[in-house]
Amino acid sequence: QVQLVESGGGTVQSGGSLKLSCKISRQIYIARYWAWYRQAPGKQREMVADITVGDRTTYADSVKGRFTISKDNNKNTMYLQMDGLRPEDTAVYFCHAELVRAGNIKADDFWGRGTQVTVSS
Repeated sequence: QVQLVESGGGTVQSGGSLKLSCKISRQIYIARYWAWYRQAPGKQREMVADITVGDRTTYADSVKGRFTISKDNNKNTMYLQMDGLRPEDTAVYFCHAELVRAGNIKADDFWGRGTQVTVSS
């Protein structure tokens, strides 16, 4: 069964940087769409950034100019470079992707288990 495997979370001081990664566990699947979401305690899950197969990106207003989403198709991996981190960025970050199995047409939604990002003031 295919999984999205996240890594790169941790604790950093305000103003610091972290880079999150999300890798598809099986090479026979290809991502048609990628996104990062986050959920802070007591708040709803919100989209942080997304990237299409054509490399078009969108960002939440709160992270524009500080976060950069990218992908490496050869590695079946998506990244989120987070710079200028603030305490309000503290949350569990989730990877989301629409995956297509090689030879198929229909895409299915997949979510990672989440990785904790904590920014101290």
